[in-house]
Amino acid sequence: MDYGVLIILGPTDLAFLSIKGLTVSYGSKADVLRDVSLDVERGEVIGLIGPSGSGKSTILRTLVGLLKPRAGTVTLDGSIVDYSSRASLRAVRDRFAIVFQQYNLFQNMTALRNVAIAPTLVKKRAKHEVETEARALLARVGLAEKVNAYPDELSGGQQQRVAIARALALKPDILLLDEVTAALDPELVGEVLDSIRALQRDGMTMLIVSHEMAFIREVASRVVFLDQGAIIESGPPAEIFDHPRSLRLQEFTSRILRH
Repeated sequence: MDYGVLIILGPTDLAFLSIKGLTVSYGSKADVLRDVSLDVERGEVIGLIGPSGSGKSTILRTLVGLLKPRAGTVTLDGSIVDYSSRASLRAVRDRFAIVFQQYNLFQNMTALRNVAIAPTLVKKRAKHEVETEARALLARVGLAEKVNAYPDELSGGQQQRVAIARALALKPDILLLDEVTAALDPELVGEVLDSIRALQRDGMTMLIVSHEMAFIREVASRVVFLDQGAIIESGPPAEIFDHPRSLRLQEFTSRILRH
């Protein structure tokens, strides 16, 4: 008697975030990203490096739906993101949070209110619950004593840390950091980097675009080098910075490490 065959499928080997063949262009211009593929596991910190205009920030902006891909797929936790669907975009924006180099804080609101506003207004959560969490997040980035301060009473580094706390208030699965120290005076960079170091120690999954090479080497579990919209090389920080394989990466690292 033929009893048939029962096939039991094991867990998928798909990465937590899987980018396959991502291609992005601005209007009729040449592709800004060309066939980019990248897998990210939970808890990984990916450092995106490369010259200006190489497509680093475009990856982050595409992931959150600020740019629409021309080709390729983005799969998050097993589900393909449909960037032409508003419902899919809303769902993915619940799981990604992005911090830009410009703080974009509401100038008429305190630090506490800046952090709490999105969860209360967008996610309709109870104000007292959100504000309790917001205070804890501000303490987490070293600003417990600044909860009632307005942006013009804060330094640039403090404002950027409020922006990071605001992103964390959305409870993202993945935090995207786009040159978050680029607009800061050199003496203020360290305090922002310390906040990111703490997130890394806590196991936050992050994609970081930065020109702070020593910092990327320290916190990244993997470094991805892009040039002209394509991934040229990726690997552990020591491999990328100390033993680059491609001529283009050798040129890049020799220039940046010389300064």
